[in-house]
Amino acid sequence: MNSLDISNEISELLNGPNVYTQLSVPQLVERVLSRKEAILTSTGAVCAETGKYTGRSPKDKYIVEEDATKDKIDWGTVNQPISSEVFDRLYHKMVSFLQNKEEVFVFKGFAGADRSYRLPIQVINEYAWHNLFAHQLFIRPTEEELPFHQAEFTILSAPTFKAVPEVDGTKSETFIIISFERRIILIGGTEYAGEMKKGIFSIMNYLLPEKGSLPMHCSANVGPEGDVALFFGLSGTGKTTLSADPNRKLIGDDEHGWSPNGVFNIEGGCYAKCIDLSREKEPQIYDAIRFGSVLENVVVHQDTRVPDYSDQSLTENTRAAYPLQAIDNIIDPSVAGHPNTIIFLTADASGVLPPISKLTKEQAMYHFLSGYTSKLAGTERGITSPQATFSACFGSPFLPLEPTVYAELLGKKIEEHGVQVFLVNTGWTGGEYGVGSRMKLSYTRAMVHAALEGELNHVETVKDEIFGLHIPVQVPGVPDDVLMPNKTWESQEDYQAKARELVQKFNDNFRKFDHVSKDIIELGAPLG
Repeated sequence: MNSLDISNEISELLNGPNVYTQLSVPQLVERVLSRKEAILTSTGAVCAETGKYTGRSPKDKYIVEEDATKDKIDWGTVNQPISSEVFDRLYHKMVSFLQNKEEVFVFKGFAGADRSYRLPIQVINEYAWHNLFAHQLFIRPTEEELPFHQAEFTILSAPTFKAVPEVDGTKSETFIIISFERRIILIGGTEYAGEMKKGIFSIMNYLLPEKGSLPMHCSANVGPEGDVALFFGLSGTGKTTLSADPNRKLIGDDEHGWSPNGVFNIEGGCYAKCIDLSREKEPQIYDAIRFGSVLENVVVHQDTRVPDYSDQSLTENTRAAYPLQAIDNIIDPSVAGHPNTIIFLTADASGVLPPISKLTKEQAMYHFLSGYTSKLAGTERGITSPQATFSACFGSPFLPLEPTVYAELLGKKIEEHGVQVFLVNTGWTGGEYGVGSRMKLSYTRAMVHAALEGELNHVETVKDEIFGLHIPVQVPGVPDDVLMPNKTWESQEDYQAKARELVQKFNDNFRKFDHVSKDIIELGAPLG
């Protein structure tokens, strides 16, 4: 099937009598409730349950193996190949399925707040609440832009359309399939809305590097003087907490691009975790969950319709989707200059990484490729003790290209713009998990503040003999001894053993990068 055939079928679908395009938030909420897809909470948000799948389905995600792209994709367990024949067969079935639905919902918008790098997209949904999610998560066109909107990528999402593996060539009833040639994402068999968000992020991770722009899985904010900071970190490292600063305006909480113009948000909204959410701990998120916002898998009191954010009986991965404009302290539009500071966050359960250290360009590239943290007991099913985990570029599930492509682009931009990069350990001190204690949040905040204010740019440092990291000897508001991890352990022998054990894990993980430059290994890797 060629792209013209695809285009004709999409046009025929979009012009059907059952299609509702660009409904307003109130119209979508009305449809959600009348179709009984979700309930209304006490704050005016809609709350939907996603059934069997309460998170992404990485084993059911594929990229079509196509002539124009097959030599660029980093094939493997993350980017699983699937044939054009499988894609075409499912595509035809899905279009026919949606044409026969009583109602279909279409959102037209953009990914990328920088007009020079944005991608016009359209999202075609079986569910009204999924279309509301797309409306809140992606960038909404103005009334002036809408008549000229020409989608360059399309999502077809039909949760109740399920594949038959033995007929359709998938592993299960669920599938997320990206075709870069046809410029379509097919999503079926799952009600989890996050697949749409991450599908578009994967697309941007493929397209942006070709334009000299680095896609990044990070949060970003900007200070009163226009200084920009990026925060990278996996779940549990404190990325949301530390990037939410009342003295700095939020650019975005999750997905960004770094172009020759500066930093821009890829999204128009936030997809925040809700587990144990409270106004005291995270007032911005708590107050953003109001009319038009979408809650996923949050337990709601049957009579009062008050959400119980502490209840994880459906899943720990409860979520809220809302537009950036629901937060007061933002940059609008979500674009800013080049970063002054980059913070890599890790929660090291070994208790051996320094609480803060300065990174050279090569070390920044090494730790960017490593994407290290510790998964703690309870964060995932089956994890009963802390486990070292590595996610390339802090977002390996969404990288269609080899991770070294992104690392090389990061190194180039760090050098070009003189960016200061810091590794901040929000994990354990004075011993490993179960022996030591978690780093005090007040200390971490003081270290991050000093880094953002430029107070550590020229401070005296000591080189760690095992990791080769440059540790500041003083940070305002932090006891000097806390900065040196070996000084917080009672047994130096135990510290040395645990530190070298972690170095070995770094080395073992790094062997998978085949095309990394010698400089990154020789100048960026731990000393051993």
